[in-house]
Amino acid sequence: MSGTAFIRIHPADDVVIAKQQLVGGTRLEGEGVTVSGLIPPGHKVAVRAIRAGQPVRRYNQIIGTAKVDIAPGQHVHTHNLEFASFARDYAVGTGTHPTDYVPVPATFQGIVRPDGRVATRNYLGVLTSVNCSATAARAIADHFRRDINPKALERFPNVDGVVALTHGAGCATDSGGEPLQILRRTLGGYARHPNFAGVLMVGLGCETNQIDGLLEQEGLAAGPQLQTFSIQDSGGTRKTVAKGIELVEWMLEEANRVQREPVPASHITVGLQCGGSDGYSGISANPALGAAVDRLVRHGGTAILSESPEVYGGEHLLTRRAVSQAVADKLVARLKWWEDYTARNGGEMDNNPSAGNKAGGLTTILEKSLGAIAKSGTTNLVEVYEYAQAVTAKGLVFMDTPGYDPVSATGQVAGGANLICFTTGRGSAYGCAPSPSLKLGTNTVLWLKQEEDIDINCGEVVDGTASIDELGERIFRLMLETASGRKTKSELHGYGQNEFVPWQLGAVM
Repeated sequence: MSGTAFIRIHPADDVVIAKQQLVGGTRLEGEGVTVSGLIPPGHKVAVRAIRAGQPVRRYNQIIGTAKVDIAPGQHVHTHNLEFASFARDYAVGTGTHPTDYVPVPATFQGIVRPDGRVATRNYLGVLTSVNCSATAARAIADHFRRDINPKALERFPNVDGVVALTHGAGCATDSGGEPLQILRRTLGGYARHPNFAGVLMVGLGCETNQIDGLLEQEGLAAGPQLQTFSIQDSGGTRKTVAKGIELVEWMLEEANRVQREPVPASHITVGLQCGGSDGYSGISANPALGAAVDRLVRHGGTAILSESPEVYGGEHLLTRRAVSQAVADKLVARLKWWEDYTARNGGEMDNNPSAGNKAGGLTTILEKSLGAIAKSGTTNLVEVYEYAQAVTAKGLVFMDTPGYDPVSATGQVAGGANLICFTTGRGSAYGCAPSPSLKLGTNTVLWLKQEEDIDINCGEVVDGTASIDELGERIFRLMLETASGRKTKSELHGYGQNEFVPWQLGAVM
């Protein structure tokens, strides 16, 4: 229930959320509370007395423990609320229900590859086995940039572009270790991604991440649409760049022979992201995206929830929706891995909320996670994947990734995501290649300030001018339009190449 100045999410909550800046003396109508001090927009106000050591609830869930006694009307934030772990009742499977599939799925204009895979974009990609070949790969792709050399793609209107996706790893690591396996899995996922009509894989030649080993691990074979070569074998940088340009020019002819055609929405796999979250994220954009995800799942599609540190403390809401004990166990096991991982590195799970998150009203990882999980909607959790693993299940799945958005989305795209939906409350300039990224703003102030980067304003929910369900329908329709070729704001700005960031684990030798 919302008032003119605040939002109450659940009757049992100890706090309400300010819709605007509240000054001391403001009366919260219906709550019987007078504000004490200044409360920024998106921040929490206590509506009942909370004793020190008592849990504090938002969404009718624990978001932390009071450090000191908190009086009604006081600002609740980092000065008086702290993270505290608590026992979660996983209640596996108690929240599952049959999926109500629509009889006639929606369609979009997709690109059907010869093997039946469906693409939402039509790129040629230049991947690198190691950081040492990044400059050569960039030079190859830059030759085909429409803003620098428009004539290069003049005859190929059906090609979205040539992109170089480079990284900072590939050497000085254990040749048989997990870090290299994950890098190869990520590169393999991109090499086989349907949004690439063809791929060049460029190496230096002497790196630990030998291209032959990458291909072997990933079950890939070099051929007309997957060309591999190295700087050392090609005779240096200039010759490598010339060879790469020649191969791309040859690939362009075939890549341009595509046509979009109607295909079912079941071919959409969307990666769910949130970055620069604020106090409104769990009220507007995230639940609105969740409503769109519910629609996509009912139409046979797939959604990938990720960012493991940003479901921590709220995972019991997901285990309730797990279709089996095994699926729930996989999720819990990954979160226990994260507890150990942060401890080994001298951190803790509550390190996750950023300075921007806190400025926007989020206090603890528990509060952030509860809002983030809203992106997943309400359907069953059908499978859990490790980073960059190929997603084969239909419906809502989880992929273990860090909370850092470029790293997380890179894993999702490697797993097969052909669309990204990214919610933000503080503002974002993120983009993705080869999969388009839609950005959803949580509040109208952000929309008015950064409209050139945001695709849809979910602040209408906070303003009271649209419902979550109405926004969910709009987002779902925008998903279909984007998958059909409509350019996102980030695509128009040229984002996507620098945001390829594989997860680097382990020691650098």
